[in-house]
Amino acid sequence: MVDERIVEVERPSGGGSGWIIAVVLLIALVVGVLFLTNMSNSSARKDNAIADAATSVSKAATKAGNAAEAAATKAAPSQ
Repeated sequence: MVDERIVEVERPSGGGSGWIIAVVLLIALVVGVLFLTNMSNSSARKDNAIADAATSVSKAATKAGNAAEAAATKAAPSQ
């Protein structure tokens, strides 16, 4: 008569899923940091553009004021 042998092997489960979750969280963290960095750079560029435009307007206003003063001086009657 032949005896049947049954061999059961137990393997721990869930060992790899912890690593997968850690990698996914790390990727999400990196993407979040890059997004926030990009947003602050965009905001800084916008602020710099506004400051440059204000400087240009100020220079143009000064030139217009000087031109108006020179025209008024020429138009004034001599005494």
